[in-house]
Amino acid sequence: MAKVTRDDVARLAGTSTAVVSYVINNGPRPVAPATRERVLAAIKELGYRPDRVAQAMASRRTDLIGMIVPDARQPFFAEMAHAVEQAAAERGKMVLVGNSDYLDEREVHYLRAFLGMRVSGLILVSQGPSEHAAAEIDAWDARVVLLHRRPEAIEDVAVVTDDIGGAQLTTRHLLEHGHAYVACLGITESTPTIGDPVADHIEGWRRAMAEAGIPTEGRLFEAPYNRYDAYEIALRILSAPDRPTAIACATDDQAIGVLRAARELRIDVPGELAVAGFDDVKEAALTDPPLTTVASDRPAMARAAVDLLLDDSLRVSGSRRERLRLFPSRLVVRRSCGCN
Repeated sequence: MAKVTRDDVARLAGTSTAVVSYVINNGPRPVAPATRERVLAAIKELGYRPDRVAQAMASRRTDLIGMIVPDARQPFFAEMAHAVEQAAAERGKMVLVGNSDYLDEREVHYLRAFLGMRVSGLILVSQGPSEHAAAEIDAWDARVVLLHRRPEAIEDVAVVTDDIGGAQLTTRHLLEHGHAYVACLGITESTPTIGDPVADHIEGWRRAMAEAGIPTEGRLFEAPYNRYDAYEIALRILSAPDRPTAIACATDDQAIGVLRAARELRIDVPGELAVAGFDDVKEAALTDPPLTTVASDRPAMARAAVDLLLDDSLRVSGSRRERLRLFPSRLVVRRSCGCN
C-alpha cells in the first residue's frame, strides 16, 4: 500500500497542503473551524501519520522537550517530571528525561545529547553549582528554564518555590507545640549555599529559630536527601541520650527515613518525637503517622516552566529577580507533628 502523503490529505479535504500543515502543527496561521474539521476528518479517513523526522529537519526543531533531573527515583523528582510531562502534552510536546545522578559530567552529557536532538528547549533541575552546564548552554545558545533550583552560574529564567518561607512555617509550627528546640536534618558537605532548595530550607529553619531566640549550634545534622541514608543517620541521632523531641527534615524522603528509625527504636511519633518534611510527595499522606510537610503547586510550576520555554511573549530579560517565578509554599498539617 502506498504511503499516505500530505498531498493526499489536502486533496480529500479540498484545501492546500499549507493548510494541512497549519492544522497538524497548530499554526503558525489560524485555520477556520470548518476547514480544520475537514482536514482532521481526512487525516482520520486516510490514516495519515505525519513524518516527524522530516518536520524536525525542516524546522530544525522537534516536538521534544528535554528535562534533566538529579534522580528520578526520588519521589519529588518523579512527581515533578510527571507534572512537566502532562503540561508538555497539553502543548503537543513530548518529554525526554535524563538523570544527572548529582554528577556534573552527567548533567553536561544530557545537555549535549538533548540539544543535539534539536529539542524545543530544556527544563533543568540542576544537580549543583553547574558552571560546566552554564558554559554548555551558552555555547549552544540554548533555550532553558530552570525548575526547583536556581544555581548562581546559570542566568536563565527560573521557576521555584518559596523554600525559605516554607521552612519557617514548619519550624514555627513545631515550636508552637512546646518543643524546647527543633533539630534540622538536611545538609551534606557539598551542598551549595546559593540557589539550592535544601540550603534555603536550612536558612528558613535558622530564621525561625532566631525569631524564637533559640540557638541552632549543634542542632543541624548532615544527611543525604534520600530515605535510606537518612534512616541510618536518624538511628544514631535518636539513640543518643540527648535526642531531640522535634526534627524538621529538608525533604519528605528524609522524614520517611526518620519515621522508620523512630519505629525501629520504639520511639512514639508524635508522642515522644515530632517529625516534619518538605515537598508533600504523595507518599507523605500514607506514612504512619501521616507526615506534616510543606507543599507547593507542582502542576502550576510545571505549566509555568513549559509555557516560559515555548512562548516568546513570556520570556523576560532584565535582572535576575525579574526572571524569577516564585511560587508560594503552604504548610500541610498531619499527625506526625502532634496535631490530631
